[in-house]
Amino acid sequence: MLNDLLLSLPFMTEARAELVINGFWPMVKAAFLVSIPLAIASFTLGMAIAVGVALIRVTPIQGILHRIVLWIVKGYISIIRGTPMLVQICIVFYGLPAIGIFIDPIPAAIIGFSLNIGAYGSETIRATILSVPKGQWEAGYTIGMTYMQTFCRIIAPQAFRVAVPPLSNTFIGLFKDTSLASVVTVTEMFRVAQQVANVSYDFLPVYIEAALIYWLFCWVLFFIQARLEKRLDRYVAK
Repeated sequence: MLNDLLLSLPFMTEARAELVINGFWPMVKAAFLVSIPLAIASFTLGMAIAVGVALIRVTPIQGILHRIVLWIVKGYISIIRGTPMLVQICIVFYGLPAIGIFIDPIPAAIIGFSLNIGAYGSETIRATILSVPKGQWEAGYTIGMTYMQTFCRIIAPQAFRVAVPPLSNTFIGLFKDTSLASVVTVTEMFRVAQQVANVSYDFLPVYIEAALIYWLFCWVLFFIQARLEKRLDRYVAK
């Protein structure tokens, strides 16, 4: 039945239908076993970097050491945002061996993705922190809270609700960007699609199939994002 459905498409042939059917489960398996874990690991590490960088940027300057760290952080953000993610990943995997640093494909991909997410995510988190009215900080100080107590108990919960939509979009974008890991020999979903297509050198149907699988996964992520935003809206004063 599936074969008949595929053959009803205008560009489909028997050979292409067989190629699409044979490639479906390997690609889905690679998505579950590699692409999604790769995205989760990179996003988690990237968010840890992003929070640290954002806190450095929003904390009032205290001495020359803080000023130096602040300039380093700004330089990191500028470099990452000003260069393609693909170049960053290739530097980690192909470039670092030139100075004696060898990293396996998956860790190299995670490092590249995390550094990228850390830079972009830090700007999102910084913006959400700054979106909280200054009166909230003053209220915390008034009742005797320290800077970190005020941030953790008052500012962070409010900033988190604001940050969910853009950070959710960042994660969805990262899931799609895991296809770049194929360049450093990570066998994620797109690399599996390439391997399937290389059997017959008929790339069009397999790549369309891969695109549809990416879209289906992203649709699920969109749904989860919408439910999470709706749930968090319950705690926002109208």
